[in-house]
This record gives sequence, C-alpha cells and structure tokens, in this order.
Amino acid sequence: MAQIRERKRKDGSVAYVAQINIRRNGKWAHRESRTFDKRASAAAWYKKRMKEIDAAGEDLSSIKSKDRTLSAAIDRYITESVKEIGRTKAQVLRSIREYDIADMPCNEIRSHDIVQFAKDLGATRTPATVGNYMSHLSAVFALARPAWGIPLDQQAMKDAFVVCNRLGITGKARKRDRRPTLAELDALLSLFEKKHTHRPSTLPMHKIVAFALFSTRRQEEITRITWKGLDAEHSRVFITDMKHPGDKIGNDVWCDLPEPALRIARSMPRKQARIFPFHPDTISAAFTRACKVLEIEDLRFHDLRHEGVTRLFETGLSIPQAAAVSGHRSWASLQRYTHIKQTGDKYLGWDWIDRLSKN
Repeated sequence: MAQIRERKRKDGSVAYVAQINIRRNGKWAHRESRTFDKRASAAAWYKKRMKEIDAAGEDLSSIKSKDRTLSAAIDRYITESVKEIGRTKAQVLRSIREYDIADMPCNEIRSHDIVQFAKDLGATRTPATVGNYMSHLSAVFALARPAWGIPLDQQAMKDAFVVCNRLGITGKARKRDRRPTLAELDALLSLFEKKHTHRPSTLPMHKIVAFALFSTRRQEEITRITWKGLDAEHSRVFITDMKHPGDKIGNDVWCDLPEPALRIARSMPRKQARIFPFHPDTISAAFTRACKVLEIEDLRFHDLRHEGVTRLFETGLSIPQAAAVSGHRSWASLQRYTHIKQTGDKYLGWDWIDRLSKN
C-alpha cells in the first residue's frame, strides 16, 4: 500500500510525505517514507521507487539496503526530530537530497565524498554558505548511528570539515557594515507609505522598516510579537524563539524597546493577537523589490538591525545597555561596535518618527 499525504510544518508550509508499506504473508516486508516540498516530486519518487521494488521481486534485501542512503537518513532526521530544527535548516537539508551524495549508501560515504559535495556547493555558493550546509548535514551524521543504527561515519564528516577549511571551501562570513543613509530611508519609507495609502490592504512596510531599525529586531521576531508581549509601561517587548546558536526554540527573552519603536508599535491596529501579523518572507520580498525600484544597491532588511545597534552605541549606550535592547547574550558579539565614537543620534528630529507614530 502506498499513499501521499499532506503534512503541515510548524512554519506553516505544507510538506508531502510519500509512504510505501508492503505486507507479505501477513507481515511488513518493507516500509519507507520520504518528504518533499511538492506533490509532483513525491509522486515521481514513489513511481521510481515502486519500479525498483517490482524489479527486486520477492527478495527485498537490496531494496532495504537502498533505504539506508544519506537521503533516507536526512528524511528520518527531519521527520523524527522532536526538537524544532528551524525552517532554514530543514530547507537546507531537503536541498542536499538533490546532490549525488544523497543517493549513496551511508556505509560507503567517506570524507572525500563529503569534500566533493562541498566543492559542488562551492561552485555557486560562498564559503560561508557552504559551511552552513556542512554544519546542518553534520547534525545528521552525529545522530544517525547512535539513534537509528544507520552507518554514517561521524569522523568522516569531521575530517571533511578540516579539509574544507584548509582548502578554503568553507569559511566565515564577512561581517557586513552596510548602513542605510537617511536619504535611502526617506526614499524607502515614502514609497511604502504612498503604496499603503493607495492600497491599505498592503503591508505597512513603512512602519515595519522603522520598527525594525529602532527596535533592532529581526524580521522573524517582529512577526511573532504579540500585544500581550508588549509592556508599554516598562518599555520592553517579549521576544519568543530568539535566534541562538544552541537553542532557537524556547529561547524567550524580554528586550528593552527604545521609545521610537514603542510609539510605532502602539500605532498599529489591534485587530489580531500579533502586532505585525505578516509573514517574514513577504516582508523580505517587499523590501528587496523596493530597493530594486529605487536603485538602492546592496541593502538588506537585516542591515536595519546593524544600523539600529550602531545607533545605540552612537547615542552613548554601554555594551550591557545595548545588549538589553538587541538581545545579545554574549557581549563579545557587540565588541565590533565599541570603536564607534559617540556622535549623537542622527535620527533626532527625523520627522518620520512622528508620522509613523500616528494610527
């Protein structure tokens, strides 16, 4: 028996799980499943897999060994992880299944195979991105053998990491220092305000952009903030699942909220539980399109956070005070800002703050 069923992920997207269950003589002879982003991909895999099963006849031993591929291990990691692994990590792992290494039996994968996979990634990706892919894949290698008896060699992954670092295939991301100018922000907010005034059903991107700048919040965090989590009396906001190297899910933190950000938040309509009830990808896409229309080069939504943190130091805040706003647990992460000399608040008297604070 086989079927393709829909499964809603925690991030709201839909996955398609293709399942194959074969009974012979009243017992399960073979069972396997694989998850896809598209129904067509699930159907194509099922059709191909059934041909292999039919060709094997009564002896399914070869089929069972095929089920021990890296792709199958990745599927099992995604579907069986009780701990939320995050939308980005799951997406990366699913994309790895499209590479040749995913079809290799787990017991045959050696360090040079992993290095070649990294080289293939590096043909179109930066060393920092390749490193992220390798890091996510290493989590599968770490669990496969002790958790499920799948023969992935964790040492092979560690050796591959060393080789890739020394060859420059992987590396650290270059720290961005792109800051928007007031002229660029004026142009962006004017465009967003005009669009929202003309079509009130569109995202209030002018408010979202300014809130991101003054609150220093990431776009995913902004979309999770609720009215219940806004403490106006103490000028703070409750951030759920804040990004953290170890634990993203359940990392809930109260962060100080600068006065301009508080005013903008309070100007939003109280129609839903969330203050900004929108999808992060929609916000990112709208920002990217606007920059393209206005011919603003190399500016990303996340740069607003960098600008916001920089502003905190320029206005004279100490590292502990800035960390209370940004949510950084490690003050070392803020060391890059300590060379900034206090120059005052360049947004003092900026008329957008008053304009965006109105309902």
